[in-house]
Amino acid sequence: MKWIVHLPVALVALVSVAAASALTSQPVDEAAAAIAADKLPSGYRDWRLISVAREEGSLDDIRAVLGNDVAIEAYREGRRPFPEGTIIARLAWSYVASEENNKAFGKTQSFVAGAPKNGVQFMVKDSIKYASTGGWGYSQFADAKPLVDQAALQSCFDCHQAVRDRDFVFSDYAP
Repeated sequence: MKWIVHLPVALVALVSVAAASALTSQPVDEAAAAIAADKLPSGYRDWRLISVAREEGSLDDIRAVLGNDVAIEAYREGRRPFPEGTIIARLAWSYVASEENNKAFGKTQSFVAGAPKNGVQFMVKDSIKYASTGGWGYSQFADAKPLVDQAALQSCFDCHQAVRDRDFVFSDYAP
């Protein structure tokens, strides 16, 4: 008869453990899923800044490198290789002199972001899905439309092989 009293308690405990396990297991990353579905992830412009760079030569741009929470945590802790779920975004603009600022300074010294260049690029860490490209998936969007040219996206990996020893990532964290 005592087991009848304890059965509901045991069932509640079992359901609670199962619910807690479901809540703590890693959900599918919505940003990575959006990128894989050829959609811009919502809120990516609010990700934290990793670094800023000025590229010369054929790229000739200024860029901001952003990271999702997984990327930022890995950068701050110095973790390499980057953990699964890391997403790094690159936004670039033309590099133009600011006539207004230069007028105030009395000489040419100020440069600002001009028109966007090369859309938005993403690197998504998924070692299984992207095993053939060092564990990273590459994507690019222009005017919110995905670049679907696989040869062009393969060229991302080809370039990133120069930093294979850094888990294929060029940017250092600039705290």
